[in-house]
Amino acid sequence: MVTLIDSHCHLDFDDFAAERDQVIARAGEAGVRQMVTICTKVKKFDRILAVAEAYDNVFCSVGTHPNSAHEELDIETDDLVRLSAHPKVVAIGEAGLDYFYDTASPEAQRTGLLRHIAAARQTGLPLVIHSRSADEDMAAILTEETGKGAFPFILHCFTAGPELARVGVELGGYISFSGILTFPKSEELRAIAKTVPHDRLLVETDAPYLAPKPFRGKRNEPAYVAQTAEVLAETLGMTVEEAGQLTTENALRCFSKMPRL
Repeated sequence: MVTLIDSHCHLDFDDFAAERDQVIARAGEAGVRQMVTICTKVKKFDRILAVAEAYDNVFCSVGTHPNSAHEELDIETDDLVRLSAHPKVVAIGEAGLDYFYDTASPEAQRTGLLRHIAAARQTGLPLVIHSRSADEDMAAILTEETGKGAFPFILHCFTAGPELARVGVELGGYISFSGILTFPKSEELRAIAKTVPHDRLLVETDAPYLAPKPFRGKRNEPAYVAQTAEVLAETLGMTVEEAGQLTTENALRCFSKMPRL
């Protein structure tokens, strides 16, 4: 049976409130061993943590999404470090840069990102990075900050260009692919996936968003990471079982605090 880890989902969202137990059960039936539910606002961390604590195979992160950076400028690196001490917290973020939307200024996003980088560096937990329409600035920040001291990170839901993928890998980061990899017009993304070293590849759903084929347009859920893994396997010329084992081992290495279940 295929074994998978959904490295990025949002199980605390209201989309799952009515049937969270069933969603997690379906994930298990699809071979999804573990899930990481990702924090988008530190001020909602208690809600995210409650979901992680309710299920043995669900873990979480702590952080502020770049589109909310302006709302949480009072959250300091020390706050992130303190909250990350909980046994269920296996990552920092998601933080980053999003120039597609203008809900938060670039300055606020950069301030938040630097604080999250510092927290990742201090804790050794991977920073989950959201980067959209900001390739050059993100590459520059990652390069500059790594020069001050390495930190683990994931370029999540990767849809950027080949240069950011190259920089991310060279700096020691992981590249995570979502259901977008399965879309017919994602030829360039699949070409980038072929260039990523096998030990840096992750799969995710970003549920409830970005459902893969054949569920595109519907609510996404962790079970559907299996479809992304299938396309990744086809892209890399391996079996889906091999892709599942590969990305599972990578996730356990990346999320080093997360136990093997």
